[in-house]
Amino acid sequence: MPNPNSIFLVKLSIFFILFAQSIHSQGGVNDVNRADSLFAQQNYQEAMNLYAQNYESGLYSPAMLLKMAFIAEGMGDKEQATLYLSKYYDLAPTNQIISKIKDLTGQNTLYGFEVSDSGRFLLFLVDYKEYIVGGLAVLLILSLLSIWWMGRNPEEKISYWPSLILLLLLFISNNFLKGPRTGLITNSPTYIVSKPTAGGSIIDRIEPGHRVKIKSSKDIWYEVEWKNSVAFVKKEHITRL
Repeated sequence: MPNPNSIFLVKLSIFFILFAQSIHSQGGVNDVNRADSLFAQQNYQEAMNLYAQNYESGLYSPAMLLKMAFIAEGMGDKEQATLYLSKYYDLAPTNQIISKIKDLTGQNTLYGFEVSDSGRFLLFLVDYKEYIVGGLAVLLILSLLSIWWMGRNPEEKISYWPSLILLLLLFISNNFLKGPRTGLITNSPTYIVSKPTAGGSIIDRIEPGHRVKIKSSKDIWYEVEWKNSVAFVKKEHITRL
């Protein structure tokens, strides 16, 4: 008679195979390769439409963001070009991108683009989240299959700890591996205030191009980190990245 534990482990393995596959099934709807081909043919508007669909779905790469910024700037939309470059900076922070954003916004100094070593490592993990989750899912499946195989021998001592640890890591990676919530200042002028009320004192008056870390949301306000201090900005002045 089949061992109920073995049947359970097999079903669980099948579940995680389907789960791992579902993680990677997001692509495909919008054809990035076709958009790249259109871009190479200088059919920028059509390419932008396809890129935008992928971007809205959360499917983008550094190369795609650079092409979108190039197209937006060519169309005279410096705000969108700045937005795409700022998003690119999250994936690949470089001084060249900062210089280009300064050029687009007319700013001599930009705040909010500082990235620490730990921040860069977190962004690296977020960038490769799909591969990390997929790899952990495959390892979990192999671990469960190993348990099932050893369970066929009643005298074999089985340890469930590797599978439990992998399951925990998979859950954490899939649900909590996220980059910091950031926003780009897009309205001119933008007032940064001390309290989320009309009576809050003005801390700074800034122009578009700066970035802030969004800590929380309160009615029409974002609580943000500005120059290492807590402040508030109206939501209409910030575009989420």
